Amino acid sequence: MAEPNNPMLIVIGASAGGMQALKALVAQFPANLPAPVFIVSHMGPDTSGDVLVRVLDEAGPLSCQHASDGERFRVGKIYVAPSDRHMLIDGPKILITKGARENRSRPAIDPLFRSAAVAHGNRVIGVILTGFLDDGTSGMRAIKRCGGICVAQDPADATHPDMPRSVIVNVGVDHCLPIAQMGPLLASLSRLQPGPRTPPPEDVVIEAQIAERVLSDLPSVEILGDQVPYNCPNCGGVLWEIKDGTLLRYRCHTGHAFTSASLLAVQSAKIEETLWTALRMLESGRT
Repeated sequence: MAEPNNPMLIVIGASAGGMQALKALVAQFPANLPAPVFIVSHMGPDTSGDVLVRVLDEAGPLSCQHASDGERFRVGKIYVAPSDRHMLIDGPKILITKGARENRSRPAIDPLFRSAAVAHGNRVIGVILTGFLDDGTSGMRAIKRCGGICVAQDPADATHPDMPRSVIVNVGVDHCLPIAQMGPLLASLSRLQPGPRTPPPEDVVIEAQIAERVLSDLPSVEILGDQVPYNCPNCGGVLWEIKDGTLLRYRCHTGHAFTSASLLAVQSAKIEETLWTALRMLESGRT
């Protein structure tokens, strides 16, 4: 298959329940898919991700592999973000970084989506599948603002509907459908020839650069939002509140980022941990 000079890109995000959804999806891709496919699936830092790569490699005609830093991507290939690393798109190349976690995750979906939107604009097809909370919502909004196409799994079809439902409510999607119908749609969309690109919004570019560790300073974050009296649960630094459409998000200047839902989840876990520590110290003092 001849390589298109400027192919469409398919970027996919999944979390809880994602392996089965991704397996069912990639099984539908044709052998001559004229687009590269990039997948971020949430996984723990102690998980290699080899099982997911093997399952997807065997599920359909397209070969699947872990993405490598600096690799030039090719159409008809599936690239999976490696464990404990963000996968970003930089022109025709893939970047693998160990930047700050976003929404408690590394790899996270938002950095991939955002970087693809900045680098390829209206040639990006974003796909959100099953998962908890709302990682991917901000990234999908970046894709939409840059002229790309937004696709979500029907929440009624998802094992865990939070992520696709968040995208539908906060961003709006061009297509919402069950996994069983998604492969042919993506194959068709990948053959589109969009018109000229428009420059990406400044705030999207700044956040994409932060994920690459190009920027990590106070002035950069101050452009994005207003400082609030909360501390980053990952590094203890101050947070800035960003109004992203209907979505409230938070960033610290070192790069950690949270939606309001993910910030509440991590802060609740920290509070519980503190309470149990206090109880242990109280009980120890009585003996």
